Amino acid sequence: MKFTDGFWQLRPGVTAVYAEEAYDVWRTQNGDGDALVVTAPTAVIASRGHTLNRPVLTVTLSAPMEGVVRVRIAHHEGGSWHGGFDLPGATSGSGAADADAGTLTTGPLTARIATGAPWNLSFEVDGRRVTGSGRRSAAHLQVAGDAQVDAGVADRSEAAGERRARTFVHERLDLGVGELIYGLGERFGPLVKNGQTVETWNADGGTASEQAYKSIPFFLSNRGYGVLVNDPGHVSYEVGSEVVERVQFSVPGEVLEYFVIAGPTPKDVLARYTALTGRPPTVPAWSYGLWLSTSFTTDYDEATVTSFVDEMARRELPVSVFHFDCFWMREFNWCDFEWDPRVFPDPDGMLARLHERDLRVCVWINPYIGQRSPLFAEAADQGFLLTRPDGSVWQWDMWQAGMGLVDFTNPDAVAWFQGHLRRLVAQGVDCFKTDFGERIPVDVVYADGSDPQRLHNLYAQLYNRAVHDVLVEARGADDAVLFARSATTGGQSMPVHWGGDSSSTYASMAETLRGGLSLAFSGFAYWSHDIGGFEGTPDVGVFKRWTAFGLLGSHSRFHGSQSYRVPWAFDEEAVEVTRIFTRLKMRLMPYLYRWGSDAAASGVPLMRPLALEFPGDPAVAYLDRQYMLGPDLLVAPVFSPTGDVEFYLPDGTWTSLLTGESVEGGRWLRENHGYTSLPLYVRPGAVLPWGARDDRPDYDYLDGLALRVFPGGTGIAEVSVLCPDGRTQSFAVDRADVTG
Repeated sequence: MKFTDGFWQLRPGVTAVYAEEAYDVWRTQNGDGDALVVTAPTAVIASRGHTLNRPVLTVTLSAPMEGVVRVRIAHHEGGSWHGGFDLPGATSGSGAADADAGTLTTGPLTARIATGAPWNLSFEVDGRRVTGSGRRSAAHLQVAGDAQVDAGVADRSEAAGERRARTFVHERLDLGVGELIYGLGERFGPLVKNGQTVETWNADGGTASEQAYKSIPFFLSNRGYGVLVNDPGHVSYEVGSEVVERVQFSVPGEVLEYFVIAGPTPKDVLARYTALTGRPPTVPAWSYGLWLSTSFTTDYDEATVTSFVDEMARRELPVSVFHFDCFWMREFNWCDFEWDPRVFPDPDGMLARLHERDLRVCVWINPYIGQRSPLFAEAADQGFLLTRPDGSVWQWDMWQAGMGLVDFTNPDAVAWFQGHLRRLVAQGVDCFKTDFGERIPVDVVYADGSDPQRLHNLYAQLYNRAVHDVLVEARGADDAVLFARSATTGGQSMPVHWGGDSSSTYASMAETLRGGLSLAFSGFAYWSHDIGGFEGTPDVGVFKRWTAFGLLGSHSRFHGSQSYRVPWAFDEEAVEVTRIFTRLKMRLMPYLYRWGSDAAASGVPLMRPLALEFPGDPAVAYLDRQYMLGPDLLVAPVFSPTGDVEFYLPDGTWTSLLTGESVEGGRWLRENHGYTSLPLYVRPGAVLPWGARDDRPDYDYLDGLALRVFPGGTGIAEVSVLCPDGRTQSFAVDRADVTG
């Protein structure tokens, strides 16, 4: 959201007052423990008369956990604020405040406020200044009703309430020379956010737009810190765009609260961020296997499902999960949570037969109740649906005719919704694809009185939490899996998430990867996407390239819209590509499961941008066409019909996992690959635990385990193997004699 017209002027209709000095600094106590309260007048106070008839910003500094500083900028403390996120890692007593020195120190992070003018709030990590708020940074703004400030919110009808709330608070933090900004959720544009306007307002916009299914008001800087804006509502970012030497973020209302999170490394930032907002749990080993889907609008019944499963088995293509998309329920009825008897007359028997084949079952749901659903009248009568201010049920005809939205702030509505899920779990459903949850209106009334602006993004959290809790209750915390599309801060604690609606092209395959890397920088450990793309039918080449890419990730699913994604529908080589990379992933399970589980302890994602894994190498800063899978595998998908691919290897001797050939890094490489291959390189000196089975993901990894030692390392390497049953064994491997 832009408020200025160039460097000197404000846009017509905009008035702004800025923190001009730190008039005084007081040490106090609040919920975080030690705190500093700074009185920041909007003009330099030269006499007593200057204290009258003048706005003041009250800036409070405190520490909710070690290495994190909370900054609260308030114009009117009693005024509007969307409230913050749930912060399971917040504690009290993590900081030490010194009012005389103007410092608040917590772990490696110090916030330093200089008394007097000009306004100068700086942040230091290990004694090094990393960013700060200077002149014309902390501000309160008023915008006339007809002023154009480029709000950028996708659906203007949804944002109408915000457009009427014409007061804002913004902050601007220094953006240093060479400083790069990452994260802000699952964003499909460039990985580096510099120069972009980003709106954290969840939308159902596909992967080819600036909109996002997962809006996360958190960014990570390559200078050794991160920033979370503690506001679940609409946060507008100008990342080196409105003011090219600043990162600006603004919220409607009277209060802005943000956290500065210390590094010094990007992994340290993510560790603290996820400790504060919620760590991902360990997901079950079976979920790493291949998920096969009915696709969306295709025709399918039990015979179709059985034929797919039979043919996958005949062709020796391991499948772990079978997914039933929307039309497992009768059309117009979504959701009624009932199998359509015309195509699935014996759901109990069908689910039992799938389980006998050692398959897990996933079914699609959404948080909406279509008017024709037998549940609609019940939900409306019981007050389980969102209402308009006049008390009528909020309905529209997009997606499902006359649909209403479940009100997850109503405990009785949650229990009712969960009751239907429990019935499905008892019937044999193992997990749920929690689709939608983005187009949440703001002209509604919630049962608990919540601000609709606050709930627009948070609705996804309440929805996914209701479903995840059912699975945790029924299956245990380590066996509960969602396949979720929408999220915001904290959503990483309810995995897995997938990238939404892509197209069946190389360009969409590349934008999908950018979204996954952006989400990884936003604290999400596990991620998936629709192999082959969702919209349209991929050509044979796109399908085969996407299959190799999709099976080199944490979670892998064949899924489309109007056409099936079974590999034999394309050609026999597509079957071979599926076989090669599915079986490769099964062999890698001791490695993948260990590092996936590590995310639950560290917050470091399984799929990693190279800038996260190699922060000291400036050549990796912008790389968004390759990634690390865990710490030791570099993957460069092929995005061209010719098989040509360019990629970068950091320093050291890297070894192709597929060919065994070793090459020196510290340079760019160009290769050409057939469909059964791609650049897949092992890090110098890595010791890769290699499983004995290639037919399933959940097996005893210690039985027949091989430790593959790769050149480029010295000394003893410690390798731990975690089995799905919880057993762990560590190995000390001497790499001295490995030459290639």
